[in-house]
Amino acid sequence: MDILHAIIIAIIEGLTEFLPISSTAHMGFTANLMGMEETEFLKMFQVSIQFGAILAVVAAYWKKFFDFTNLNFYYKLAFAVLPALGLGFLLDDIIENLLGNQIAISAMLVFGGIVLLFADSWFKNPKIDDEKEMTIKKAVIIGFWQCLAMMPGTSRSAASIIGGMTQGLTRKAAAEFSFFLAVPTMLAVTVYSIFVKTWGKGTPNAAKGYEMIFSSSDNIVAFLVGNVVAFIVALIAIKSFIGLLNKYGFKPWGWYRIVVGIALLIYFYKFQ
Repeated sequence: MDILHAIIIAIIEGLTEFLPISSTAHMGFTANLMGMEETEFLKMFQVSIQFGAILAVVAAYWKKFFDFTNLNFYYKLAFAVLPALGLGFLLDDIIENLLGNQIAISAMLVFGGIVLLFADSWFKNPKIDDEKEMTIKKAVIIGFWQCLAMMPGTSRSAASIIGGMTQGLTRKAAAEFSFFLAVPTMLAVTVYSIFVKTWGKGTPNAAKGYEMIFSSSDNIVAFLVGNVVAFIVALIAIKSFIGLLNKYGFKPWGWYRIVVGIALLIYFYKFQ
């Protein structure tokens, strides 16, 4: 992977991680359209640069994350992340196989877009406008909704925000809790992908993520630059998304997903 490819994919990650449009889908499509070979390092890179996006959330909400007087906040995140940790571990091989199925991912973009078109009309009377008003039970339910995003193309952000709205949260509160929940979720995924998971299992080139990173200076530079770029772009996206969601709701994101999903279905069906 050269530095330009790393920067482009990191920009896509930073822009889309916290938007309801699926960062996994967009990174996969971008790599495919740039003609990049689907190597184990590329797969690991697309997961590991989420670390930069994690740091962007912490930076944007640092007062929240370092308010040690609000222990309930940490309890909610700890319990809410458990469903994703358990199911993610059990379904890891299935999820990895789905990452290369561009037709299925494109179809999920379209299906998720249709859902977003109606999301605003489904939840008209939200009562919770702050995380402090939310119970641990509601946090866990949102955590289960987040698990829907294990199907690439669904969007972790969309699943957890809609999950929050089912529990009576306003769009703003649901989006913010989705950001908060992303930190332990993506931190666990990143640590697992770098230090625990064996990529290319069963092949002669099987390796841990950190072994691939340190296998060449190019990989080290790509990893570091990718995380820095993802951090900067994600920080901008986080600050912009709340305002856009409050002003326009989910419909623009729904139509975007449908148009892009259909275009990609046509592309992958005809040319792949």
